[in-house]
Amino acid sequence: MSPVARALFLRNAEQLLTLAGRPIPRRGSDLSYLGIVRDGAVLTRGVEILRVGRTRELKDEARQLKARVIDCRGRVVMPGFVDSHTHLVFAGSRVEDFEQHIQGKSYEQIAQTGGGIGYTARLIRQSTVAGLVDQARQFLRQFAAHGTTTVEVKTGYGLDVRNEMKTLEAIRRLSRLSPLELVPTVLAAHTLPRDFAGRRSAYVNLMAKRLIPLVARKKLAEFVDCFCDRGAFAVDECRTLLAQGIRYDLTPRLHAEQLSRTGAARLAIELGAASADHLDHLTRADIRALARANVVATLLPGSNFHLGLAHYAPARELIEAGAAVALATDFNPGTSPTLNMQFILSLACAQMRMTPAEVISAATINGAYSLRRADRLGSLEPGKQADLIVMAVDDYRKIPYYFAWNHCVMTVKRGRIVFEKK
Repeated sequence: MSPVARALFLRNAEQLLTLAGRPIPRRGSDLSYLGIVRDGAVLTRGVEILRVGRTRELKDEARQLKARVIDCRGRVVMPGFVDSHTHLVFAGSRVEDFEQHIQGKSYEQIAQTGGGIGYTARLIRQSTVAGLVDQARQFLRQFAAHGTTTVEVKTGYGLDVRNEMKTLEAIRRLSRLSPLELVPTVLAAHTLPRDFAGRRSAYVNLMAKRLIPLVARKKLAEFVDCFCDRGAFAVDECRTLLAQGIRYDLTPRLHAEQLSRTGAARLAIELGAASADHLDHLTRADIRALARANVVATLLPGSNFHLGLAHYAPARELIEAGAAVALATDFNPGTSPTLNMQFILSLACAQMRMTPAEVISAATINGAYSLRRADRLGSLEPGKQADLIVMAVDDYRKIPYYFAWNHCVMTVKRGRIVFEKK
């Protein structure tokens, strides 16, 4: 058993962003509330936050606990980023797809000529669990260095039972090796494998009857997901798979309305999904429905940026309607090869007209809600997990303003320093 984490006293923060508030997802104007404490400090004990307040209010107790003192020197201290949509585990890269896209080929054309998800699936099949773990561990070090403390991880590149299970085993090993918190999702339907061409129902049945029960029995995932879109899987096919997941106590998530409007967002609402993700092609009625639902609307502008799209998800309309909006990287080899949540914040501000305060909330507390972990993640409050980051700016607005920088100088996960810039 590892020793108990030493108490930490992070003091002299110019802005301490607590995001303290009612235990509900942030919607509308509440998305802008950051609970800022000037000259703020955080006192941790073990894996939890003990106290939050002004530096002078906490210093005596910190001395009594013999806490390690960390002088934040007028910087911003805030919750660690909760990246609620990634495809962390894959083999190789897709730089060839990147080059072809620059030369004018579409996402669908690249897939039809041997690239895309099918290419990554072939690399997964050739890889060992150890090889997948080695590459992903390098990525996780960079997640920590950029301020992310919790990472949702989807499968979806195996495309058959054996290789999906291989990916889930890699995620399990990574959870034991990495100090970050990994949240596993089985992406039961990503794309139809070539050997099932013309046999869509057989593939959906295979994933529903064999993969999902096996994953649940081995307790390898918490969530189940589907890619419901043009060229992927239809609403009825995804309903079958997600409903099967629910029967096995896997909570639904859904890739929805990314390439076209299919009705996937309404399916997410129907099934009580934790999150509907992408949402680039919503109708006004869809937006109103999401605003009335408990489904978190997770927006992924990194994929729009990487694919050179002019159209982004309607963030302002969703926020103004009252939907619970989150942000995530969609880290994956084909459409969003970035793990820097700070850059995602910049994109959301510049391309989707979200404010700096809104993007902070969307990338922390609302991401935690989408992973069903907001009771202990996403804000800095006594009793919550000590997951926080120190940013080398004196004003939180500078995080998205200075785009494509890495402002993170310290990352604390479960009360332990997991990254410190020397």
